[in-house]
Amino acid sequence: QVQLVESGGGLVQPGGSLRLSCAASGVTLSTHVMGWFRQAPGKEREFVAGISGIGGRQIYANSVRGRFTISRDNTKNTVYLQMSSLEPEDTAVYYCAADPKTRVGIPTAPGTYDYWGQGTQVTVSS
Repeated sequence: QVQLVESGGGLVQPGGSLRLSCAASGVTLSTHVMGWFRQAPGKEREFVAGISGIGGRQIYANSVRGRFTISRDNTKNTVYLQMSSLEPEDTAVYYCAADPKTRVGIPTAPGTYDYWGQGTQVTVSS
């Protein structure tokens, strides 16, 4: 069975950095599109960043481009989200997700992704 486990969240001051990890079992991440999403209280779940299976192409939401970086370590079957210059508006529960079906492009709609982690809380506050 597929399992995604996020870690690395926490409390950080504005301007600080965090690195989130998403460790997978039951699925080979290098062959799947992987996405990071986030959901703040009272808001819809939104796309943050994605990386394609073949080629490792990356895309980002406008709100995080230039501050966040998604990467993948195939030897560890783990996807990362490096977050820098964090702002209070980045406060949310962050989820990783896997899409085993898409072969071209990187979907941004949450409904496209079949597998989800449990989420990790990121709080940006002074």
